[in-house]
Parts: sequence; structure tokens; C-alpha cells
Amino acid sequence: MKADLTKLMRLLGLNFNCSRLLQEALTHRSVGSRNNERLEFLGDAALGLIIAQELFHRFPKAREGELSRMRASLVNQKTLADLARKLELGDWLVLGAGELKSGGFRRDSILSDALEAIIGAILEDQGMEICRRWVVRLFADHLASLEAGNWEKDPKTRLQEFLQSRGLSLPRYELISQRGSPHDQVFTVACRVELLDLPLEGRGGSRKQAEQQAAAAVLKRLSERFGKQL
Repeated sequence: MKADLTKLMRLLGLNFNCSRLLQEALTHRSVGSRNNERLEFLGDAALGLIIAQELFHRFPKAREGELSRMRASLVNQKTLADLARKLELGDWLVLGAGELKSGGFRRDSILSDALEAIIGAILEDQGMEICRRWVVRLFADHLASLEAGNWEKDPKTRLQEFLQSRGLSLPRYELISQRGSPHDQVFTVACRVELLDLPLEGRGGSRKQAEQQAAAAVLKRLSERFGKQL
């Protein structure tokens, strides 16, 4: 076993019975056919179940919609990539020449996929209970910050529901610009609604994030117009 994998296992707090699984979890598809895609598939399913069950027990009074939104706030590319960075997974990723040259070890999609693959590898190597404990420990700070009682819907959902409740057309989102290198892009999106003469813009590291920021800007402007928080 490589010394760096031994160090990684110490950081993960695990001792793999089969180090090949851990190595496979770190190997991107750009390297070849033996990569982490299958373990990512397994880890994605396990992660969704573990977080759903944890939220189910932590928030017994939360409705299905609240639980779904809380899970979505935890199980998403950005959160997983941030957690992967805290574990310094980028230092252990095995990438093809092209991805290595383009800085793939910093890319959210690659980091989040690798973390899900590691969860799949833990499940295969250690079993469900140890995998569950590891995931709950990994998400401990995020889980502790959740409050079911005042959990808000995301800006796009809130804006859509506000407009629908008044019989108005849905908001229209338009991509204004997409700039930066492949691993460090900035998207600018405009959001237009019937109640405002001019569209408002939002920016983010993905088009989805930019749309959420644009929707939040529209909600803020509408809140000022209607004199209440939307």
C-alpha cells in the first residue's frame, strides 16, 4: 500500500481491509476503464439514504417537503466538494493528463464524485453501519446547523410560488455571460418577472447558483415593493 493512502486513511479515520477499493474511489474516469464511477453510484445511493434517515429521526415534526429541502441542502455538489476539500481529497486524486493539466483536482464535480465514491468504498469494505457512522460524523456540523421549524425554501421556489399565487407567469431566466477557465467559471444570469420593469442579475460558480442569486435579488426587490418579507 502506498504511504499516501495510509495517511489518507488516518485522515478519514478508517482502516480499509481492501486498499484497492480506496484507490479505485480516487481514480477518475479520465485515467481509464477502472475508475470510481461504479463506487460513486453506490455511494450516492448510500449517502441519500443515510442523510434521509438521519433527518427523519432528528426532525420528527418536519413535513416531507421540509425534509426534502434539508436533504437537498446537504446532498449537493457544492456541499460535497467543500467537504472533500476539508479532507484534502484533491491531493490524492488520480487523474488523466488532460484533467490534471486543467486543474481537475480543484473542480467541484470531480471532488464531489470522489467523495461519493469513497462512501461507496466504505460501504463495500466496512459495511452499512460503519458507513453510516462515518457519513453522520462527516456531516455533523451541517446537520447541527439545521432547524426544521424555520427552514426556508430556496429563492427560485419561493419566487415561483409567490408568482403562481397571484396568477402571474413564471419567472424567465437568461444566461448573460459565462466567463473564466473550465474549473473556475463565473455565470451571470438575469431573472425577469411581470411585476418588475427591468430584470435583475445574479452571479455564481454554476448556472444554477446564478439563477438562485438572481431569484433572491428579485425577491428582495418585491419585498421592498410589497412591504413584507417574501
